[in-house]
Amino acid sequence: MSSQMIRRAEAGTTEAPWVRYTLIGITLIFLFLFLVLPLAAVFAEALRKGFDAYWEALKEPDAWSAIRLTLITALIAVPLNLVFGIAAAWCIAKYEFRGKSILTTLVDLPFSVSPVVAGLVYVLMFGAQGWFGPWLQEHDIKIIFAVPGIVLATVFVTFPFIARELIPLMQAQGNEEEQAAIVLGATGWQTFWYVTLPNIKWGLIYGVILCNARAMGEFGAVSVVSGHIRGQTNTMPLHVEILYNEYQSVAAFAVASLLALLALVTLVIKSVAEWRHEREMKAIGDLSPENVKSTPLDLSLKAVS
Repeated sequence: MSSQMIRRAEAGTTEAPWVRYTLIGITLIFLFLFLVLPLAAVFAEALRKGFDAYWEALKEPDAWSAIRLTLITALIAVPLNLVFGIAAAWCIAKYEFRGKSILTTLVDLPFSVSPVVAGLVYVLMFGAQGWFGPWLQEHDIKIIFAVPGIVLATVFVTFPFIARELIPLMQAQGNEEEQAAIVLGATGWQTFWYVTLPNIKWGLIYGVILCNARAMGEFGAVSVVSGHIRGQTNTMPLHVEILYNEYQSVAAFAVASLLALLALVTLVIKSVAEWRHEREMKAIGDLSPENVKSTPLDLSLKAVS
């Protein structure tokens, strides 16, 4: 067999090299036109009048309020979804019960429902004319057109991300290691902390990164429940919309560039996590029986004891 055929067999394809190069070229062109070029345009427009104008747009009180509210919302929504995601994934992957398929479908619900519809649902429930509106007004509790409503809407649209990363991972891993730990005397909490959590840590990191990125960039649901009150209930995406509608394009693109920068940082963190995961998997794959004295489960059980 020729070396060319061997390379094709290793790649899992029999197409000629020009096919591979054509596909790579199409992919690169698509990424440049629809990702790199628009992203570069955002930063170019933001800096069109110089760095001083860019910095002034970010220092403006309403912009700073939007930045602060975006970060606060993410800091609340992501930990809540972290707890829910782990609990939902554990329940779906480790147990068999009636209604399991329904629970799995409900986890995917925010992916199929428009964020605007989700915002309208919260208005229907907690608005002045909603189901709980009179009671909330009577007790002077504000949810719609206030920070709690923004947090609730953000939690709704982001809660599938962590669960969806963990469910297939836990299902693929099975229950053998947890069962072994319990047989050897580990408690439920020790089994989770020393056996389950190390096995799912990379999926958990990916889910948290994606959840955080969506929480900071959410527009539709937040737009419905926020009321667009400048300096109070505007997140960064809403503030960008207001500035652009007022023809303050440089200020709008300045705040948009900050959102894009946060997205790039998120991608860098995700890439680093994937790189470390690949290194860890490669290190585990390189271990041979003759030079391995302890398996990962053995190490976990030593920590438990």
